Amino acid sequence: MSTSVSPDLRQVWRGARVPLAILLLIVIVALAVVLSRGPQTSGDLEPGSYEPHGSHALAHLLEQEGVGITAVHSLAEARSAADGGTLLITQPDLVPANGIAELRRRVAHLVLVAPGSSALGQAAPEISLAGAGSVGVLQPDCTVGAAAAAGPVTLGGNHYRSSDVRARTCYPDRGASTFVQLADRSGTVTVLGAADALTNDKVATEGNAAFGMRLLGDHQKLVWYVPSIEDLAAHSGKKSFFELIPAGWRYGAFTAGIAVVLLALWRARRLGPVVREPLPIAVRSAETAEGRARLYRRGGATGHAAETLREAARARLRTRLGLPRDAGPPAIVETVSARTGRAPSAVGAVLYGGPPPDEAALVRLADELDAVEREVERS
Repeated sequence: MSTSVSPDLRQVWRGARVPLAILLLIVIVALAVVLSRGPQTSGDLEPGSYEPHGSHALAHLLEQEGVGITAVHSLAEARSAADGGTLLITQPDLVPANGIAELRRRVAHLVLVAPGSSALGQAAPEISLAGAGSVGVLQPDCTVGAAAAAGPVTLGGNHYRSSDVRARTCYPDRGASTFVQLADRSGTVTVLGAADALTNDKVATEGNAAFGMRLLGDHQKLVWYVPSIEDLAAHSGKKSFFELIPAGWRYGAFTAGIAVVLLALWRARRLGPVVREPLPIAVRSAETAEGRARLYRRGGATGHAAETLREAARARLRTRLGLPRDAGPPAIVETVSARTGRAPSAVGAVLYGGPPPDEAALVRLADELDAVEREVERS
């Protein structure tokens, strides 16, 4: 005589009711939070986004100063809304062909964020792309109102040069500028190398808030244009990936997904608690580190290995110097320079420099990091 050990419906319900109740509570709380916050938008530099890379904080400050903001996401909407005032284009390279040239004629001030050569050719052929670099805190070196009032600003990214003597450049970096403004009879064009100063996570640091408000608030009307890939596809005659999939395939994939979920729920039943068993062996942490190092060496990933060494050294330096975990590069470099007597540029090159070209340079970098840590420890 055999006895069945499979759980019946009552036992399954007893085991599942507590997790289901917790899941239902989480769903109710999430719905309540979403409904209480009202309609939300998401995306980089979206004026209504509360995400770290959104721009709701700056948009709110501008609206408090009386600037009317119109958010658009297509070239057609931008044409309708652009009538004088300021136009900000967050991703100029996604605007359809000749769209920027047309929009410039409709506004008094055009602001482009990190434009490429094609976008510059439409808006300001006198300005050329000179390269790209890292983002950091830069000091102004000009008399432009927005830059002079803001002081140090989080800029960088693309670098530009201008062949027009009327162009005003600010925030120089590596022989070029990350801010170029050109004014002529058709209006003003401002080019930014990066958008970090306009985001929610950076607007409250340095002079970013004053910079954004002076730059985008010079007129009472601001059109905030965030181009979309769908807008580019619609004007170029191309279809998106999902539009190319036949309707029958989409229905089949949806049906298969439901079947997979039901199969997973059925096979997820357990006859008892999970049995814990000790591992047969213990792996030393040094072996794990050595194995990862061999993988880096086999793949020639000297840059990745160098960044791992630098991040570990920066973490130890923050602890020894009493700096917070979120301390940025300027704070670490200045503190280490003050302790060791090294020049800030030398400290920055060791802790935040570029990737080493070969293994010998990687070994030298490791020795430099050890030397910096020993000097800090002795101080």
